[in-house]
Amino acid sequence: MKLDGPLGSVIQGSLTGGLEVRLHPDVSVEDMRVGKFLVVQGVRSRFFCMLTDVALGIANQRIIANPPSWEDTFLREILAGGGTYGTINLAPMLMFTPESEESFSPTNGKSANPFVPSATGLASFQPQTNTTMELLPVKTIPSHFSQVYEASEEDFRRVFGWEDDPQRKNFSIGKPLDMEVPVCLDLNRFVERSNGVFGKSGTGKSFLTRLLLAGTIRKNAAVNLIFDMHSEYGWEAVSEGKQMSTVKGLKQLFPSLVEVYTLDPESTKRRGVPHAQELYLSYDQIEVEDIKLCSRDLGLSEASLDNANILYAEFGKSWILQLINMTNEEIKSFCEEKRGHQGSITALQRKLLRLENLKYMRAACPHNYVSQMLRSLEAGKNIVVEFGSQSNMLSYMLVTNMITRRIHQHYVTKAEKFLQTKNPNDRPTQLMITIEEAHRFLDPATVQSTIFGTIAREMRKYFVTLLVVDQRPSGIDNEVMSQIGTRITALLNDEKDIDAIFTGVSGGGALRSVLAKLDSKQQALILGHAVPMPVVVRTRPYDTIFYEEIGETAWEEKPDEEVFAAAELAKADLGF
Repeated sequence: MKLDGPLGSVIQGSLTGGLEVRLHPDVSVEDMRVGKFLVVQGVRSRFFCMLTDVALGIANQRIIANPPSWEDTFLREILAGGGTYGTINLAPMLMFTPESEESFSPTNGKSANPFVPSATGLASFQPQTNTTMELLPVKTIPSHFSQVYEASEEDFRRVFGWEDDPQRKNFSIGKPLDMEVPVCLDLNRFVERSNGVFGKSGTGKSFLTRLLLAGTIRKNAAVNLIFDMHSEYGWEAVSEGKQMSTVKGLKQLFPSLVEVYTLDPESTKRRGVPHAQELYLSYDQIEVEDIKLCSRDLGLSEASLDNANILYAEFGKSWILQLINMTNEEIKSFCEEKRGHQGSITALQRKLLRLENLKYMRAACPHNYVSQMLRSLEAGKNIVVEFGSQSNMLSYMLVTNMITRRIHQHYVTKAEKFLQTKNPNDRPTQLMITIEEAHRFLDPATVQSTIFGTIAREMRKYFVTLLVVDQRPSGIDNEVMSQIGTRITALLNDEKDIDAIFTGVSGGGALRSVLAKLDSKQQALILGHAVPMPVVVRTRPYDTIFYEEIGETAWEEKPDEEVFAAAELAKADLGF
């Protein structure tokens, strides 16, 4: 295949359906991969496109009625390019048209086409002094027989920027499938809306999430509150693969910028996490809204929740302690006086007794840990909340909701003050909250009543956004999915999940085949607010080189026996 010449010619297409390109005879159809980034040179504009489909074409039906033998290479070569040919479908994503055409007029000795063919025949953009580079959404298509080229490194930098750009907080998330040039996210745009990392189990969602969090911390784009259900982000975690190994956590990469809170101090100590702070919650901090989110895990009925409101109205913050200590006679007397339902309150009492088995629950806490976390966030510290052995869904739903509701309330107050004073010093620090198993918080049945649904719908109004990590995007409410700004998606097989990814995405139909053809490891489709156009990348390795480039300190690899021992300890602690 020619690397510097045109690959094919546009033969037909439409703005909504994409472009059909016939490959030139010397271009092998086997070199065309779904997800590839190509450019089309029009008469006036340059179009940046994604390859969405590959097909074989014939000029005459008689060829397939009597196909040549595979051994007959001479006849196959005669047919190639004339009787038989390859076609590709392109989805135009961006276009560039020079704002000033005077600088290209024949009178000044320059070509009227700003994309001047180079010595190799490839039309490369040669900017002139009176033109500005502005990428725009595609509003038209190139003319018949416009030539299609491989995207160059310059094209990638023009579209996705570069990591060292002093004007933007760009972060390299990976590289294109067939080139060694970084593809960057604009982290300022990334954190100003809620985002999602999706993919089926085993496709590397945790590694993608670590990359994003590390980049956000390194570029100081936002402070992070990370609910680490499986103890994968704070300290060392087990790496997937044939060889037993571990990967560094955020606390190891950024010792001075990350704090670890743990709901299970014994588990955290066994894993060798230094300077982890214990986190306890008390019954008097639990409100009815917190219990409502856990009603599915506690097995509570609507009647029990209604009676919980009666108890809260009577006893205030101590309603759970009062209920747990009530006798049957006291419950009966209370119901007669307050018009409660004895059976529902008795059932509520029985099921709330499960909270006594949670290691981090206390009757009362002399120290307000949520306020301490808020002070750390305001000081620019990133917080990882580890669950350890308390990683059951009841604990995860209860703790994340309790902490997030209070932090969000604080941010609302600060944002309202900032809107009133317009003082930059009153502006809240941008906060990104990371949650796993996001469909449990954002499913259609509960999304209207959860704090996470509120945050997702508010976008950046109160300077709080979400990073949702999930393997079942179809379980997330459609309204919330439509508000997800940037979607980083590894391989998905289920049709419902694939449909959910493209909820609210214009032209998503052309990208379905791209998503379905991803490799199961280290490939992802990125689209949305933080990238100018959808792109498929080989994700950046999360390894020693990454530690050196991103982390605060220099790193040395442990000997193999130390890596093996640490991995075995981590696996045992997680119950593997």
